[in-house]
Amino acid sequence: MRGFRKLTLVNLKLYLREPIATFFTLAFPPLLVVLFGAMYGNDPLPMFGGYGSMDVSMPGYTAMILGTVGFLGVPITISGYRESGVLRRFQATPMRPLTYILADIVANLVTTLLGMMGLVIIGWLLYRVQFEGQVMAVILAVVFCGLAMFSIGYLIAGLAPGARTAQVIGMVIFYPMMFLSGASIPLEVMPETVQRIADFLPLTYVVRLLRGLWFGDAWGEHLLETAVLASVLLVCTALAARFFRWE
Repeated sequence: MRGFRKLTLVNLKLYLREPIATFFTLAFPPLLVVLFGAMYGNDPLPMFGGYGSMDVSMPGYTAMILGTVGFLGVPITISGYRESGVLRRFQATPMRPLTYILADIVANLVTTLLGMMGLVIIGWLLYRVQFEGQVMAVILAVVFCGLAMFSIGYLIAGLAPGARTAQVIGMVIFYPMMFLSGASIPLEVMPETVQRIADFLPLTYVVRLLRGLWFGDAWGEHLLETAVLASVLLVCTALAARFFRWE
């Protein structure tokens, strides 16, 4: 247990020392709040069911943080460690491989929650964003969605031959998804064609689940989103375990 705690802390420090990952996880979403809030404000709008633009953007930006960590942070870090021989050294220690994986997952979840806290604080201070759900239900959803997104990242890390390739794959998958899923821009303002495309993107279901719980829906009202994300988690975890390489 002591080794797990130390390894988690080390992984967290290493993540925060990476400037690009830290920027897109902790700084970029609050910057979007400031930018789009200044442009559109947070007045209630019929298209958002009486909520403001920033109200509905909070869950979307949280999904963006999860996507950033899952599609960029996880595969780039794991692939880089494998290239530099760090994973091989971990394998040679008495520590179980599962301990390393769990420590990495916990560090990524902590980073995600830190980014979400900063996002919500900025949104509330500047625009008094509304929250009508249950805190623990939303945190549980963030953890669940995070595991689903991280499983995709571990799969990319297993398939990519190196960190640069993992970065390219992650960016090619994530950046279009970020704009087409409702994570950065609410789908209500998008053309119908884009909204249909969004149905095929896993990040869309993260946005829908988080938004529903954010505004007070019960989990039972989002069985489709839960089922899709659970399927992504199970399938990608199985494939990631199959293709994971220490060296």
